[in-house]
Amino acid sequence: MYDNEHFSNFKQVAVLRSLEGLGDFLCIVPALRSLRTALPQAKIALVGLQKTQALVQRFHQYLDELLVFPGYPGLPEQEPQVQQIPTFLAAAQKQQFDLALQMHGSGVITNPIALLLGAKRNAGFFLPEQYCPDAKRFLPYPKHEPEVRRYLRLLSFLGIPAQGEALEFPLQEADYQALKAVDATYNLRRGCYVCIHPGASVVERRWSPKQFAIVADALAQRGCQIVLTGTSEELPIAHAVAQLMQAESLNLAGCTTLGALAVLLKGSRLLVCNDTGISHLADALQVPSVVIFTASDPQRWAPLNRDRHRVLCHATGATAGDAIAQADALLQQPIATDSVSKLQLSEIG
Repeated sequence: MYDNEHFSNFKQVAVLRSLEGLGDFLCIVPALRSLRTALPQAKIALVGLQKTQALVQRFHQYLDELLVFPGYPGLPEQEPQVQQIPTFLAAAQKQQFDLALQMHGSGVITNPIALLLGAKRNAGFFLPEQYCPDAKRFLPYPKHEPEVRRYLRLLSFLGIPAQGEALEFPLQEADYQALKAVDATYNLRRGCYVCIHPGASVVERRWSPKQFAIVADALAQRGCQIVLTGTSEELPIAHAVAQLMQAESLNLAGCTTLGALAVLLKGSRLLVCNDTGISHLADALQVPSVVIFTASDPQRWAPLNRDRHRVLCHATGATAGDAIAQADALLQQPIATDSVSKLQLSEIG
């Protein structure tokens, strides 16, 4: 749609994506990488929720700032702070964006929001039966695409070449130091542990603690140290798994920052989890995983690499035995060279 000369004129770009969680963010990283490659000198702002501030800072190579979005009626990510919307829109319009990319859903609610940002040009998705702001720059919403490819398809439609589908999560020295403090207390067996993550932000997406406990016990019998992970809110779920297990486990739920969790995961042999943010983190870090889908769409959210990441669906009768079989298959694969992290090279301990 645009040639390089046209793109070179874009100095200010807004990406509207009201992200709720880690997985949502990581799935747009390939699109952000492609956008940055096409616009190396542009100032790119994410229009998103305040909770994404740390991720915007971590991905500073792709994003220059966060324009805090106060929410909007009809969007479920947070209760809209209606009184702040006029101030937010005035601040956005003051930036005089050259392009506003609507990358949040089909556009039924978010296209009008994107237009209110006041950019010179707008692009994004629309539903064919709904309002389309500009037929040349708005793509019919690809409902059945994997999440990563959905946004790359939009950029391709606009003439921006994709820079690969791989997810990323840059690790920082502070992340290693944060896990070093945890390891000093809990004595991780570097390179010999498996992470079990039984929580999920949505209750309906959680496989039962009993099933996770069965899988964890089987992996313990194979000589793996079992490390339970999760947020502080997920500590009771991790505790339930530990109580149901016959083998010993190390419960680190609530004990790690996101960065420390990433380093912990990078040094693991395998992850077993629900469809939740840590699944995408494992994908970004190239850590093998078994992902159980309970109430979400694997076609949309599962990792694209089905050799490294094995997908099971509870709705179609997946059992603990199935998860164990997939975990065994992954454990038999040779450890990739790029999976050897600073964690395994005596940075910790």
